[in-house]
Amino acid sequence: MTIAFVFPGQGAQTIGMGKALADSYPRARAVFEEVDAALGENLSGLVWDGDIETLTLTRNAQPALMATSVAAMRALEAEGVEVDRATFVAGHSLGEYSALAAAGALSLSDTALLLRARGDAMQKAVPAGEGAMAALLGLDFETASAVAAEAAQGDVCQAANDNDPAQVVVSGHKAAVERAVGLARARGARRAVILPVSAPFHCALMQPAARTMAHALSEVEIGTPAVPLIANVRAAAIRDAAEIRQLLVEQVTGVVRWRESVLAMAAAGVTEMWEVGAGKALSGMIRRIDRSIATRTVGTPEEVREAAQSLGG
Repeated sequence: MTIAFVFPGQGAQTIGMGKALADSYPRARAVFEEVDAALGENLSGLVWDGDIETLTLTRNAQPALMATSVAAMRALEAEGVEVDRATFVAGHSLGEYSALAAAGALSLSDTALLLRARGDAMQKAVPAGEGAMAALLGLDFETASAVAAEAAQGDVCQAANDNDPAQVVVSGHKAAVERAVGLARARGARRAVILPVSAPFHCALMQPAARTMAHALSEVEIGTPAVPLIANVRAAAIRDAAEIRQLLVEQVTGVVRWRESVLAMAAAGVTEMWEVGAGKALSGMIRRIDRSIATRTVGTPEEVREAAQSLGG
């Protein structure tokens, strides 16, 4: 089998995620301890015993989800499955940082600090209540993009996430996104709903956050990942550190090309994708993109052991 390790994005967070991994694997616990030390706070306490509203704040959810993903990767390594067992790594939005940390291109401490900066910058880029995002279900990317363009009417409204053949997320000014919801329904969308998010991610309104991240990324060391990264904004494999740095900046305002990324990995021979970390949202998207790809969630000690056993690890 040819495997890719994929890492989830915001929305997968739950209270208690990663706790069983930390209890079962010292390497996994060390991840949470290092993230806590880097941030100078007890983030793991919030993740394991806090309230979901506080965890869901962008500045907390992003480093917390990354820590959970990397902890799961370290648990796999403890069972004999190194990251280079995969042909590619990829992540959905913030999951791209998890992928780079798991593959050794970014240090864990730098990744935690970058995601805290990213979360704060995204939250501050647009005043509360001025932006929105909506999921358009049952429309392909081209139709959803046309709906967004028609809804803009001088505001910002763009396709932000091309998740799978029938799920596209649009982002921009609140009024324009609300217009897009109405237009999508008129175009035959199965569902069109405003998402409970705190800011309009992956659109031009995030340009101030992109500037912040350009500065933050310029100050950290980025190495060559152990395996190629399928980058969100390009849906193609990259390993060059300078290119990774630039694409992480572009990702703040750019489209998350997840559907194309999965297809690119499949075209390169990947037959199985392991969702490393919290939740199973990516596995559902992958199955809707290409049913021939087997999926596996790796977020609990039991799933880690089963995954390793599947390889004879």
